[in-house]
Amino acid sequence: MENRITDLFRIKYPIIQAGMIWASGWRLASAASNSGILGLLGAGSMYPEVLREHIRKCKQATQAPFGVNVPMLYPDIDKVMKIIVEEGVKIVFTSAGNPKTWTSYLKNHGITVVHVVSSVKFAIKAQEAGVDAVVAEGFEAGGHNGREETTTFTLIPMVREKLSIPLIAAGGIATGRGMLAAMVLGADGVQIGSRFVASEEASSHLLFKQKVVEAQEGDTQLTLKELAPVRLLKNKFFDQVQELYKQSPSSEALRNLLGRGRAKKGMFEGNMDEGELEIGQISGLIHDIRPVSEIVDNIISEYSEVSKYVSRMI
Repeated sequence: MENRITDLFRIKYPIIQAGMIWASGWRLASAASNSGILGLLGAGSMYPEVLREHIRKCKQATQAPFGVNVPMLYPDIDKVMKIIVEEGVKIVFTSAGNPKTWTSYLKNHGITVVHVVSSVKFAIKAQEAGVDAVVAEGFEAGGHNGREETTTFTLIPMVREKLSIPLIAAGGIATGRGMLAAMVLGADGVQIGSRFVASEEASSHLLFKQKVVEAQEGDTQLTLKELAPVRLLKNKFFDQVQELYKQSPSSEALRNLLGRGRAKKGMFEGNMDEGELEIGQISGLIHDIRPVSEIVDNIISEYSEVSKYVSRMI
């Protein structure tokens, strides 16, 4: 499956394993890269020196390309970028910030840069900033989302119309059918997050993985838009947020309820009641916990089968 994404990253399949907080450590990223896709380390839940450790372990575990996802709203960004350069990382995905801030610095060190956006407007800005590719992420995605609430099915063709650089679709994709649909709409590849949370190699807690597998349609919702919109599984903490909204709370009141370490408490430590459980709407289609290699094989197999079926229909 050769195209602009496989050429850009030197990978077999145009699939990126998303660099999710509390899930995307070196075991997941290296397993993804060893399966022929691009694995990403999730720097958002790592202190700088922890990131350095994961980069080094990932190098030992795979000879294939891998990268680092860096949410620019997190602290110690200067230290993170310095470590990425020092450790010779060749691919960086940036998100939650202005791509102009770090793109030139990274590219001057020979690093391929991809920026994550949720709108046509910011996709254009990313291209103007000189990134090598853009991830356009729809409203269906788990974790922190854009404020536009544009769905993937709508976003991808609109972004494709405006960009000349490679386009990666994200949000609501976990199967070969979803991958094919995104590429028909104009994407050159896909980024998949939630499906890889429910993998054996993900560093997220087993209780969280099981919760993802049990999720049904409607079990996630976008909330906390006054702070940073985030899609969560509904649980006791989510209910507390909804109760607070009945009082027309200030941003400060919401921030106090959120506190610190909510995501770690839920996704990494396994507190299914009090933790923040970030996952996408596609969790309703995830029914088991499997090794990354099997997940990738199933996606590619379904993609090929459905492609043949569509060709016959035409």
